[in-house]
Amino acid sequence: MTTSQGELLPGTRRALLHRIAVAQAEGRAPSLVAAVVRGGRTVWHGSRTSVDGHGPDENVQYRIGSITKTFTAVLVMRLRDEGLLDLGDPLEKHVSGTGAGEATVAELLAHTSGLAAESPAPWWERTSGGLRPEIADVLGEQPFLHPVGRRFHYSNPGYTLLGALVEKLRGAPWEEVLRREVLVPLGLDRTSVRQEAPHAGGWAVHPWADVMLPEPSEDLGRMAPAGQLWSTTGDLARFAVFLTNGDDRVLSAETVREMHMPAAPAGLGDLADGASYGLGLQVQHRDGRLLVGHSGSLPGFLANLTISVADDVAAVVLANCTSGPLLSVVGADLVRIVAEAEPGIPEPWRPMHEADSPSLELAGQWYWGTNGFALRLTADGLASLEPLSGTGRRSRFRANGDGTWTGLEGYFHGELLKAVRRPDGSVDHLDLGSFVFTRQPYDEGASVPGGVDPEGWRGIG
Repeated sequence: MTTSQGELLPGTRRALLHRIAVAQAEGRAPSLVAAVVRGGRTVWHGSRTSVDGHGPDENVQYRIGSITKTFTAVLVMRLRDEGLLDLGDPLEKHVSGTGAGEATVAELLAHTSGLAAESPAPWWERTSGGLRPEIADVLGEQPFLHPVGRRFHYSNPGYTLLGALVEKLRGAPWEEVLRREVLVPLGLDRTSVRQEAPHAGGWAVHPWADVMLPEPSEDLGRMAPAGQLWSTTGDLARFAVFLTNGDDRVLSAETVREMHMPAAPAGLGDLADGASYGLGLQVQHRDGRLLVGHSGSLPGFLANLTISVADDVAAVVLANCTSGPLLSVVGADLVRIVAEAEPGIPEPWRPMHEADSPSLELAGQWYWGTNGFALRLTADGLASLEPLSGTGRRSRFRANGDGTWTGLEGYFHGELLKAVRRPDGSVDHLDLGSFVFTRQPYDEGASVPGGVDPEGWRGIG
């Protein structure tokens, strides 16, 4: 069964269907369902085989495992934005007596806390959460395996601690806070901590025979903030829109962009080459594009959410099997198919409403030493600084209203750009985090640190 809103061309829709059909057949998944989002709305939905006797649509629940972590991270970022915590705070400042209090909030979010990947035996994903009523039962006697903050090591117990942090600062259970602050505002009516009909059953598929075994569906208890949730392609598509654009009822666009930024060292620990981890989001480069999102798994289920912000395309893929199709690859392929077959049409160029003279005076060509840069003012009220040719440091800047600008990305993220003026008011040079940009390479008329040789430029005699 495949439905579509008619937003994609027939060839693109067939390519998407072909990709999930291959994934379901070769991965031997009892069912696989997927959705593609573009421009803030679902533009394609497809599925293969059936769930409990009927075709899975955008309202059938699957367990989403560790995508739950991204929801928990959103709650933590809300606390930060409200001033109730700082990402650099050690956990002990807010939740005492855990035995892991030296790890900071940011380190827990980015899996650089040094905590173990799993809780002590028995296998928590197939064991009732009631066996671990206290945080100490989740962390065990030796919670740290690595030095705090030194490397990436994925930690499920780390997100149990973040759930406890949310509960402590909100004075309410994680489940209640999540529903009130995220699920209801975003209209995620089919996302819940326990399965609600219609939902898929979880299956284990025998590795050497085409037979299946039902998997138990456990309540994870204290581990819930790491992997408890059930959801649908419809709800996760709406969540993808939020993770792309933000929603001021939950998190601003600026905070969502902060979650996308790598916060763990790429290629170290158990990260694959070229991959990193942000604040509750996986970050990777694939097919020449930057992808953010999260994967999830619990016995009986696999899940993936992949977003290409630059292409404004996202994909959701869910399956009801313990192992089988590599959904992170499938999700990335669905994004690539749409982005390459039907690239987005740029918005028409429009001039800005007005430009103040002091800002306009800064536009044009500048030199950092002998490196040429162009500074442009754009209709969105930002300024961009980028190399005149080749690759190099580049950033957009937001005006602060006092003649200075703050970098929004890259090497200059957070750095201050300001025009240094002469006594007559004319611009001598630009100062960007102490870097001096002049109108000519080593302009002898500007205040260049170290001075300019009085004999000037020369050849070899």
